[in-house]
Amino acid sequence: MEIDNELKEILNPGKTALLVWDVQNMLVQNIFNPDTFMTNTKRVISLAKELKIPVIFSKITPLPQKFESPTRKYFLKKRSFSMNQSPDGFELAIDPTGDDLVMPKNTASIFIGTNFEQLMRNAGLTTVIITGIATEFGVESSGRDASNRGFFPVIITDAVSSYNQEAHYRSLENLKNMIILLKTEELIALWELV
Repeated sequence: MEIDNELKEILNPGKTALLVWDVQNMLVQNIFNPDTFMTNTKRVISLAKELKIPVIFSKITPLPQKFESPTRKYFLKKRSFSMNQSPDGFELAIDPTGDDLVMPKNTASIFIGTNFEQLMRNAGLTTVIITGIATEFGVESSGRDASNRGFFPVIITDAVSSYNQEAHYRSLENLKNMIILLKTEELIALWELV
């Protein structure tokens, strides 16, 4: 594999954070490729930890009904599964360890209603690698927001998923000219050179 030196610099571990987007039980149970998704996500997390890359888990944290967005309520009703289908549905499907951060949020972008951007800027980080669920919702929104705010977004295409396989692939196709898209093996190959 020919290594793109510019891409290698963008993915410099000292400038990078890993965002593990909404890997919660209720979502993992409904995606089209749970085994592949979980295997690749865990591989990316493991290597990030070896390279001392900060790992940040986002976690859907609903607002009380009275304060929840009418728009969000409307579209959640249209989903094919219930957000409250099991008692541990909101629990993370991968346990954070060590210095991992868990960031509660209630929108489809890590940059809205959280201090994620401040954390990135305070730490001098310029690249955000994104894994998680769902590709066409929070993964795409967070990637676009990252780019609009001057960060390099990198989506690991086989470590993101959705309950809607067609929407997953359509989202990746839409993003290919504005966000860096890599497979797990490509990321590993780049990081093995550091």
